[in-house]
Amino acid sequence: MEDYLEVIAELVELKGYATTLDVSRYMNVSAPSVTKMLQRLDENGYLKYEKYRGINLTQKGSNLAEAIRQKHGILLEFFEILGIEHETANQDAEGIEHHLNPKTIKQLRKFITYLKSNQKILDGFKNP
Repeated sequence: MEDYLEVIAELVELKGYATTLDVSRYMNVSAPSVTKMLQRLDENGYLKYEKYRGINLTQKGSNLAEAIRQKHGILLEFFEILGIEHETANQDAEGIEHHLNPKTIKQLRKFITYLKSNQKILDGFKNP
C-alpha cells in the first residue's frame, strides 16, 4: 500500500496528476492489480479514485506518502554515507523503508546529523 502512495505522490509531483496506467507502468504491475489497490486505498481514505479519471490523494494519503518519502531519504543518505553506490542504496532503502519503526528512523536521522556535524569523523570513516 505504501509503495502505491509513494508512487502516486511522485507522479503527481512530476506531472500534476496520476492515472492507473501511469502507476501500472511505473510499478511494472498489471492495470487490474493497480485498480484493486486504488479501490482499497480509496476505501481506507488515502485517496479519491474514480475509474477512468485521475487519482487524488487525500490529506491522510499525502501525509503518509510524505512520511514514506522522508524515511526513504534518510535511509538513502545513511547508506550513501556508508559508501554504498546510489543505485544499490536506493534499492535497499526501498526494500526496508516500510519495515522500520519510527523510533529507528528518528535515531538514524539523529546519527546522520551527528556525523555530518563532525566532518573529521565522517572523513575518517570514508578514508581510513
